Amino acid sequence: MSEVLVLVEHVDGEVKKITSELLTAARQIGEPSAVVVGEPGTAGKLGEALAAQGAEKVYAAESAEAGQFLVTPQVDVLSALVASASPAAVLLPASVDGKEIAGRLAVRTGSGLLSEVVGIDGSAVASHSLFGGTYEAKAKAVSGTPVVTVLPGSVEPEPAAGAAAVEQVEVPAADAGKSAKITGRQPVEAGDRPELTEASVVVSGGRGVGSAESFEVVEKLADSLGAAVGASRAAVDSGYYPHQFQVGQTGKTVSPQLYIALGISGAIQHRAGMQTSKTVVAVNKDAEAPIFEIADFGVVGDLFQVAPQLTDEVAKRKG
Repeated sequence: MSEVLVLVEHVDGEVKKITSELLTAARQIGEPSAVVVGEPGTAGKLGEALAAQGAEKVYAAESAEAGQFLVTPQVDVLSALVASASPAAVLLPASVDGKEIAGRLAVRTGSGLLSEVVGIDGSAVASHSLFGGTYEAKAKAVSGTPVVTVLPGSVEPEPAAGAAAVEQVEVPAADAGKSAKITGRQPVEAGDRPELTEASVVVSGGRGVGSAESFEVVEKLADSLGAAVGASRAAVDSGYYPHQFQVGQTGKTVSPQLYIALGISGAIQHRAGMQTSKTVVAVNKDAEAPIFEIADFGVVGDLFQVAPQLTDEVAKRKG
């Protein structure tokens, strides 16, 4: 069985959820091989988690330089592995970095690029969700090694035991004249709430929240549930909440166990980023709001009356 390269996304010694999704998708095509690019010792910290998600092999591409440049080390390592391992495909997260790495890798290796897919089958035919899920398109790369970026939250992670046999690979020296060097790092200030794309519960607010100050009602409900906070594009564009929390086609894709939408109409743009959520609860004053078409539970009412009651009830159950 041909191996499938999966670029591992990791932070502070922890594997990100999207990596689990990529390893699950990779098993549809062949044998998953995780590619870890980082400073010395990085692969050792991730080995157990990667084995639990089905990685049969772990390519450890480690050097002091690997964490000092943007995307170049990953492109160089993957390009070398494509040449030496002849994989059936290369899967990467459809993140800002992931898409840039994928584009560069496709050009470098003369390969077809399939971007922002939501699924892939055993023949490496990818599915794309278009116009907010209204249409589905199928595509297949016909040249080189398929380079595929997968939207976070689109594949349900399925744990599987893997050997995770470690193989050391060289990280080519970066050409400083052609690479962007990292000069400093600033951690994202997200407080104690879980990261949006990693959270099992998400509470989002929309235009109906009315103001930045009123977003407190969303935050209080989220905190009572240990949830992440999201926002619709309308809320973000109105300045109610920072852009980094936007859920939707031009924001982040989430697929939590529970998604609560407060004052969100449910336009296609927003639904594209959350419609794979396992359970959707919507609160909106407009009984005709499109969000109710995909909601498992809907409340037609004022979110400023409903959400505080729900917050209080959650607190009682906890107590």
